[in-house]
Amino acid sequence: MANSPKRSTPTWHDLAQPSIGKQARWGRGLERTRWASCGKEWDAVAITPMKRGLNVLTALRIGPRRGALVLADHLRDTLYVMVEPGTGDVLAGLPGVRVLSGGSELLMPTTYGDTTAAADLISHPRIGEPPALIPTDRLAQALRDLPADAPEEAPVS
Repeated sequence: MANSPKRSTPTWHDLAQPSIGKQARWGRGLERTRWASCGKEWDAVAITPMKRGLNVLTALRIGPRRGALVLADHLRDTLYVMVEPGTGDVLAGLPGVRVLSGGSELLMPTTYGDTTAAADLISHPRIGEPPALIPTDRLAQALRDLPADAPEEAPVS
């Protein structure tokens, strides 16, 4: 009996592409969302366009299966990366970046399966574990260093 090919880990860019099945579920409108307060468990870093945020995560060599909390808003072409609360000041002034902290809210799926076009969790915490938050200082440095024409794919360790 032949061995089946080993499945490769999906990339951030792969995960951000809505499948036909996911788009069909969005069309039925059965998914539920809620407003989640920022600044308590995490701050949300909004990166526009989404491709830039995906390129930054790839450049950081942070694998999608790490359990990070990352949300795609396909309607606004924005990627939300969750970081430690109260650390967003290091991102101040970066083009295409906005920090949602205390006093802000972010539209989130009610459950990990309830994704919508405006709140699509492309990576989320492992069940029973707190989210792995992206280090804010590394995210800020990668946003500064990444050229606008960076390649979409890079090896992930």
